[in-house]
Amino acid sequence: MAIKRPSQPTGAVGLIERLAEQRILEAQRNGEFENLAGKGRPLELADYSSLPDDLRMAYHLLKNANVLPPEAELLKDIHILEDLLKHVEDQGERRSLARSLQWKMIRLDLLKHRSLELNSVRSYGRKLIEKFSRRR
Repeated sequence: MAIKRPSQPTGAVGLIERLAEQRILEAQRNGEFENLAGKGRPLELADYSSLPDDLRMAYHLLKNANVLPPEAELLKDIHILEDLLKHVEDQGERRSLARSLQWKMIRLDLLKHRSLELNSVRSYGRKLIEKFSRRR
């Protein structure tokens, strides 16, 4: 004997779906969707097709919350620090900014899962500090 499956979902999910559908139909009948912003224009949908399936929702939520991924936030901070270093004349402040820049670059490299030798990072960091500590 074959088991007959219900045509509509059952359980809590089915109840929620039915309630949502009822409220949508009721709102349509009451004309609540008539004067919405952007009516008649195509939706601007973000293209997440290049992202892995398991990350798409997370990126969508971050974007809607106006939150940058850590890598993008660090890149933004790095650019700001580089611009500041071009205009700061006080040597102590330049050294402090250069150190902050160095740590942010190292952190960015670690976030990108790059394999860096510790000596090359230290050497690069020293060069950065020397470069930005010099007065232009």
